[in-house]
Amino acid sequence: MKSMAGQCVAKVELTVSCDNLLDKDIASKSDPLCVLLMDASGSQWFEVGRSEKVQNCLNPQFAKKFLLDYYFEVVQKVKFGIYDIDNATVDLSDDDFLGEFECTLGQIVSSRKLTRPLVLKNKKPAGKGTITISAEEIKDNRVVNFEAEARKLDNKDFFGKSDPYLEFYRQMESGWQLAHRTEVVKNNLNPCWRPFRIPLQSLCGDDMDKPIKVECYDYDNDGSHDLIGIFETTLTRLTEASRTTPAEFECINSKKKQKKKHYKNSGVVSFKLCEVVKEYTFLDYIMGGCEINFTVGVDFTGSNGDPRSPDSLHYINPNGVNEYLSAIWSVGMVIQDYDSDKLFPAFGFGAQIPPNWQVSHEFPLNFNPTSPYCQGIEGVVEAYRLCLPQVRLYGPTNFSPIINHMARFASQAANQRTASQYFVLLIITDGVITDLDQTRLAIVNASRLPMSIIIIGVGGADFSAMEFLDGDDGRLRAPNGETAARDIVQFVPFRNFQNSPKEALAQSVLAEVPGQLVTYFNMTKLSPPSLPSKPTQN
Repeated sequence: MKSMAGQCVAKVELTVSCDNLLDKDIASKSDPLCVLLMDASGSQWFEVGRSEKVQNCLNPQFAKKFLLDYYFEVVQKVKFGIYDIDNATVDLSDDDFLGEFECTLGQIVSSRKLTRPLVLKNKKPAGKGTITISAEEIKDNRVVNFEAEARKLDNKDFFGKSDPYLEFYRQMESGWQLAHRTEVVKNNLNPCWRPFRIPLQSLCGDDMDKPIKVECYDYDNDGSHDLIGIFETTLTRLTEASRTTPAEFECINSKKKQKKKHYKNSGVVSFKLCEVVKEYTFLDYIMGGCEINFTVGVDFTGSNGDPRSPDSLHYINPNGVNEYLSAIWSVGMVIQDYDSDKLFPAFGFGAQIPPNWQVSHEFPLNFNPTSPYCQGIEGVVEAYRLCLPQVRLYGPTNFSPIINHMARFASQAANQRTASQYFVLLIITDGVITDLDQTRLAIVNASRLPMSIIIIGVGGADFSAMEFLDGDDGRLRAPNGETAARDIVQFVPFRNFQNSPKEALAQSVLAEVPGQLVTYFNMTKLSPPSLPSKPTQN
């Protein structure tokens, strides 16, 4: 897998205020302070930071911000404690407790601004006290969109013409650092490169007047690329470009200039467009109102074994768990923070279902086709438990029906031309796919829709076909040769995480979802719902 589990999606800045705090001081009002705690392990709170003390105030707005690393794929528990500070000691145990609020960072991020009642240690209300937490992403996520062409480039090839490409370099203290390489345009001395984008940070930091070096090369298959010419510029100069008055630069080859008396240049590179734009991030979409719709698909094929037998993958052990339940809990606990109604459709496939005992590849776990929704992850787990003794495990293992089922909903959302809905399908399976060609076609079609597919393989089967569906080694192709528009599948075998904390599985399978969501909305030129849509250059 190319994903690194636990990859930080962004820095998030939290601003905290409170209203109607308890008054613990006799002669004046409380002097509140906010302490932020996090629980990384599930059992141990640690202090992240604390605000300043606000003197004599029951409705404080704390100036101190809390800056946190935000991980989409991890349940990050946070707790805000409010104290009335009566002394100069660091220890808060000797200060009056005014209330606390516990939630996840995901809940704050998806709400953008969250107001909740404060509670005491015994969970009773802390008077009328409330806390308000606002989240803001801290990141320079601007990109520079380019449209460039060249004319009269030197010909470096004996047979045919040069195959030119450009390299952009950022000036660093240690020297020039490669920031971007364009595509190669084959056999053309007057190339027009496809539009491209370079992150502003990579190109010049945030200094518009910092030198940028551009080198033009003739591509050679053996790697001995020939230098055509070089020029230096700045982003300030480049952004003057327009289609009516392009920003033009002579490519200079110093060796050629030394040799040739009347040397002018080795061609001209012309920029028709150079604009700095904000590239929306995962948090921009989530905080702008995009909801993630989570659906579960469970494999009930016969190869799982009789659920009543301890050898079966569907056998629920005395502790009340099996690999299917563990996978549902791990992924669902993260995803649920991003879905406001907490209603999750859950389906089974590969079983004979009552009353006619026909094989179905997309039956609701609650056996209610008109409303396959479960209330929260607990509801999905409950529906799975109740469904298990009522079906007969059968086969074959067909993925395409449930993928196409979800694609129909994603297609409806796509037709609305807003970035308000994104769909994540979790498929948990024990075996080899029977309808591989149909599944490949379903995934390629779904790659043009606002959806991602997570596949968790349970048991000890050969999962090579699943690895093939995961596009990490190149874009997936359908049997008809059509290529996926983007990589939307992430596969992991559960066995890799059996001895790991439960959070590790969620980290691994959810690590790519933020990038997949952003790629889709960038591809379709859709801004976050709360922001006006404007075209995004490719």
